[in-house]
Amino acid sequence: MASKTPRGILRALIAPALALGATVSLASAPAHAAVWNSCDQWGNTTLGGYTLYNNIWGSGAGSQCVWANSGTNWGVWADHPNTGGIKSYPNAKKVINKPVSSLSSLTSSYRVTVPSAGAYNTSYDIWDTDYDYEIMLWVNYNGAVGPLGTAQGTVNLGGHTWNVYKGDNGANEVFSFLRTSDSTSGTVNILPVLKWIKDTKGWMGDETIGDVQFGYEITSSAGGLDFRTDSLTVSGG
Repeated sequence: MASKTPRGILRALIAPALALGATVSLASAPAHAAVWNSCDQWGNTTLGGYTLYNNIWGSGAGSQCVWANSGTNWGVWADHPNTGGIKSYPNAKKVINKPVSSLSSLTSSYRVTVPSAGAYNTSYDIWDTDYDYEIMLWVNYNGAVGPLGTAQGTVNLGGHTWNVYKGDNGANEVFSFLRTSDSTSGTVNILPVLKWIKDTKGWMGDETIGDVQFGYEITSSAGGLDFRTDSLTVSGG
């Protein structure tokens, strides 16, 4: 089972030891007619209201480069060794900054191209502004990866059927929703998921939702694999 800890800027703040353990050799970015690319461990930029992160955070990591034509059309080339433990979470982030009770809608559509090899998940990573709660929505996954915590049953929410897991990584609570069948495109109605956690289960209060991230949590991609976000939208308020 892969352990879960916060990502993005929070990663740099509360888990520097993980970064210090990483061995990151910077490779050349693949040939794309991109407006931005980076092979830096913490490389990031903002395009069209989305912030992109290369975000190589796990120990024993290899090489990884991110490229972007826009905040909603981007991809990653990663060559991480076939060892356990999450190496990176390259992602695009949209900031919401509204309490769950104030949201009238929160939806996202995605279309991705992912490899048949390697160990990874394609996932949303949703945070409250205090980083006390992490809500992960796995839309596909491959190889030796698994969620943190214990199984809580199966639920149909937001247009998908999910296997639900609840856990704690020592820094925050983690609620993981794993789609019962893999998908490379679709639309997720995120708000019913948040309301189910808050109102139906009582696992969190009326938290202010900050970051909605979408990306690839990569454990291994030996030899170099491509992950491509062909399109992405996050909207709501």
